[in-house]
This record gives sequence, C-alpha cells and structure tokens, in this order.
Amino acid sequence: MTRLGETSRRFLKAMASETRQQLVLEFTGNAELTVGQVAERAGIAHSTASEQLSLLRLGGLLTSRREGKTVYYRANPTGIATALAELQERLGTCCPPRPE
Repeated sequence: MTRLGETSRRFLKAMASETRQQLVLEFTGNAELTVGQVAERAGIAHSTASEQLSLLRLGGLLTSRREGKTVYYRANPTGIATALAELQERLGTCCPPRPE
C-alpha cells in the first residue's frame, strides 16, 4: 500500500479543523492579515489564532512574512495547488472512477 506524501498529509491535517477551514476564507481576495486581525475577525483568542495560522502555514495553505515583530499571513495558491494535485493523483490511482 502506498502512503500519502508529506504534502498531502500536512494539507489534510491543516484542513481537518472547521475553525481552520473558516480561517482560510479570511484570506480570499489576496488579503494579507496579521494574527491580531485574524483573531478579531474570527472572534478567537490571539494565541488560538496564532496556533491555527501556524498549522495552516505548515499545511501549505498560507505563507508568512515578518516585518519587525509583526507576522503577516497570506494565501499560498501554489502550495494549495500542489497539495490538491498530489491528492488527485493519489485518489486516481487508488480509487479510479467507475464507468457508468
């Protein structure tokens, strides 16, 4: 049995939480947000937002950049596309569609 690649596993782990799924939506329209802005918009604690954003970054869904003490997050279209392509390839080999 072939296992999922690291990219797919991290992506799926990041998307396994409904909270993180909702947080990803905050980055539509090429938004760049700080931890504080995400916490405020989502109505969650700063520490919770920081933890969740870190997991989304590790999952390839977000990128980050530091400016002084402030960290800015933004969607990572390349990371998302890479993970989805890997998942699609894996699903195509393990579970090909049935002819109708």
